[in-house]
Amino acid sequence: MLYRNLGRTGMKVSAFCLGTNTFGRTTDQAQSDAVLDAFFEQGGNFVDTSDSYSRGQSETILGNWIKARGNRADVIVATKVCSPMGDGPNDRGLSRLHIMAGVEASLRRLQTDYIDLYQAHRDDPDTPLDETLRAFDDLVRQGKVRYVACSNYRSWRLMEALWVSDKHNLARFECLQPKYNLMFRDEYERELEALCREQQIGVITYSSLGSGFFSGKYRPGQPLPGTVRATGVERDYMNDRGWRILGAVDDVAKGRGATPSQVALAWIVRRPGITAPIASATSPEQIRELLGSVELDLSDEELAKLAEASAWS
Repeated sequence: MLYRNLGRTGMKVSAFCLGTNTFGRTTDQAQSDAVLDAFFEQGGNFVDTSDSYSRGQSETILGNWIKARGNRADVIVATKVCSPMGDGPNDRGLSRLHIMAGVEASLRRLQTDYIDLYQAHRDDPDTPLDETLRAFDDLVRQGKVRYVACSNYRSWRLMEALWVSDKHNLARFECLQPKYNLMFRDEYERELEALCREQQIGVITYSSLGSGFFSGKYRPGQPLPGTVRATGVERDYMNDRGWRILGAVDDVAKGRGATPSQVALAWIVRRPGITAPIASATSPEQIRELLGSVELDLSDEELAKLAEASAWS
């Protein structure tokens, strides 16, 4: 397994992050346990969840597994706060009130006394940045959180957050979680990529397989898979550019004896400045396949082929 420092921190994480948004939704405790066992047997140590995934069920399942295995010290747990967790006006957002309530609830579900990477799931324009960052800083000082991070932040907002942290000597965002894959490159590459590399911010990408589009389940002229995500994939990916990119992925996969998923993830793993792609699995066999992307060392020619097919204006 390849390990990388998370941004400028000394914390080392596997170059593949296991996403758990299926836990409690399409995989029960036993299935999730099997996926986690397979992931850690192969050297993985980095798991991403959120309080909002199945309204806490993902965290609960992960916490049950950690307790049963007794391996808390070996697991890098990343979770998030901000999304609605109830119907009340303060059951969401990045206010000090919600962050302090949210972290305690996450700690109970995860059955631990600290979180390795606590992430703002999205920006909250209704709360001053200094309020959010002071709350995060207090959690770091209290030992309940090791590092803080953000997801779905625009470049100017991330830069503003870094400035506030620097000005007031507060814990800063050490990682960004953006949407990024071969189809959706521009939002990250246009401004966020340069900022993250210059400021040594770790990057863990979500939707790394395009909601399954780059897994090979979608083909021109074939019926859509019977999944909840299929309609969204049809809308966002099934067009001339999407099929062109998938064709390049297929060509590289065939030439290397790999799967489309492995090639699409390997391209992200090899992208300068990226710490790890996030992807989920519903079986041990699937997680073993996905982990093959870390060892798939794409050539310059293969990377150029994928880059040309997925080029954006």
